[in-house]
Amino acid sequence: MRERVTVIEHEAEAGLGFFAGWLRDAGVDCAVVRPYKGDPVPETAERGLVVLGGEASAWDDEGYGWLPATRALLARSVADGVPTLGICLGAQLMTIACGGTVERGGAGLEIGLCDVVPLPEAADDPLFSALPARPLRAVQYHYDAMTALPPGAVRLATGGRYANQAYRLGASAWAVQFHPEATAAIFESWTNGGGLPPSQVAELNDQVGEGEEELRATWRPLAEAFAARVLRRSAAGERAAAAISSP
Repeated sequence: MRERVTVIEHEAEAGLGFFAGWLRDAGVDCAVVRPYKGDPVPETAERGLVVLGGEASAWDDEGYGWLPATRALLARSVADGVPTLGICLGAQLMTIACGGTVERGGAGLEIGLCDVVPLPEAADDPLFSALPARPLRAVQYHYDAMTALPPGAVRLATGGRYANQAYRLGASAWAVQFHPEATAAIFESWTNGGGLPPSQVAELNDQVGEGEEELRATWRPLAEAFAARVLRRSAAGERAAAAISSP
């Protein structure tokens, strides 16, 4: 049986990338909501929720009028135990929505193919325990940082420039500062329009392009583990409904 998760996309250049195929192959389809095109942000996401990245700051409600509704959706999904994944801006929105703090990063722009270091707590995590047992690298592109995690958050990964790279909140919600979904083409769309020196752009694009197969091998298991949580919740709901309807 296939399930469908709600995906909040903040801009055309920051789509699902790798995750579209990985989730589909794992039995999960995506209903993409594009508020920048006028789509209303739903009040609930019953089956699962993915909130993607974007150039907005998580507190810029004036510039991006759908952010309050997105934070409300994230808060409700976390509270209801809906499988939830926030990526970069999505992670920052979840952090604010659930009582943490996001600020302009004091260490400056984190960009390119960067080390992500799992913490001991990752070993027993439903998503991070599925990752390969080797040093991890991920695509990064962010100025803002999660400087204080929400109450009760379990930190799962750190990094050299910014300490809070991933956490779990409750049993079924995850936030990652990096971009496990980003393909080399998506990354190039960010750097080519980002105002960086051409020599730096070329170096960064080459780095991510050369590492694309590594990125596939590293982060596909995370997407598959998230899909498994979505399907597990669906199956549990069906069992509960069947038990109620049984004579």
